[in-house]
Amino acid sequence: MADVRIVSHADLHGTFADWMLTPLGTLDEKEELINAIKVALMTDALADPDEILPDPDATDRRGWWGDYDAFPIWGGWPLGCKNWLLTRAKISDSFSFEGATLQRAEDYTRIAMRPFLDNKLASRIEVMASRIGLERIEVLITVYRGPKDAIELRFQSLWADFIAGN
Repeated sequence: MADVRIVSHADLHGTFADWMLTPLGTLDEKEELINAIKVALMTDALADPDEILPDPDATDRRGWWGDYDAFPIWGGWPLGCKNWLLTRAKISDSFSFEGATLQRAEDYTRIAMRPFLDNKLASRIEVMASRIGLERIEVLITVYRGPKDAIELRFQSLWADFIAGN
């Protein structure tokens, strides 16, 4: 089953994705598994009612409406990752009220990747979050597909206080 190829671009304003076109102007249909992983990680998963949202005045727990009855309707699973909950979080250690930010980033990413293992689209997935400087966490995901070459993806989250005019 072919799917379009998604290319992503990250800057201080966020991470953006778009469809890749071939030189003939048609959609590039390579890298189906990579695209599915990108969609899973770049879609906001529904926060649990007891989770602390990035904006203390917000009530939007996000999520995707297509998750409702995904399995009985089309044999699917809930999409998304809860890393969006970390958008305004301080990079803290395990003594923080919510726990270590690096560990939360890894846990949220592993949960988002679990359906790929459960549905045998991958044989093993490794996730490792690391702090890059004072304001950034990078999550490295390596997806193994049996004897095929492993797929390695890096996702970054930015933590920064922006001063007007900078």
